[in-house]
Amino acid sequence: MAIIPPKSPSAPIILFLFFFVVAAAAKSDRSSPSILRPATGFGKEKISHINFYWHDTLSGPNPTTVLVASGSSANKSRTGFSTVFVIDDPLTVGPDPTSKLVGRAQGMYACASQEQIGLIMAMNFAFLDGKYNGSTVTVLGRNTVLSKVREMPVVGGSGLFRFARGYAQAQTYKFNLTSGDAIVKYNVFVMHY
Repeated sequence: MAIIPPKSPSAPIILFLFFFVVAAAAKSDRSSPSILRPATGFGKEKISHINFYWHDTLSGPNPTTVLVASGSSANKSRTGFSTVFVIDDPLTVGPDPTSKLVGRAQGMYACASQEQIGLIMAMNFAFLDGKYNGSTVTVLGRNTVLSKVREMPVVGGSGLFRFARGYAQAQTYKFNLTSGDAIVKYNVFVMHY
């Protein structure tokens, strides 16, 4: 003997809605990449190479880097492990601090390694000059300070650098062991629309 389900006027409607939602979801997954570009108004993706000097100053009457936290292990650590700094560092065209200002590096870094001087850096390069004026590039990554060249990922941006991705290479130009002041050359490669 077969079991016949009771007749319900809403069963066909529910079944239709279920198939409609599944079909719409499948269609939207296939069409998302083609919809994104026209909807946002962005054209072809391009790559920009930007280089500048980052001036990290902990000393003097107007430091651009300030220690904001230091864990108890920092006193015992040769790497500064657990110290956190907030920065508003000038970015210039050349290594001389008085060379043309092109932006500011704003964010923070923390000593995040017990074995070597290794920083976790989270900062925005906020550009103040030229065609990038008002735009930012965001970097978040590991910086092993004593390595000759360090590479950190570009994880985003704003303005001309919306949807940015890429990498930043840092190379120490000058470092003062007594004051902790540093000048670092940055080469940044950014893919954006």
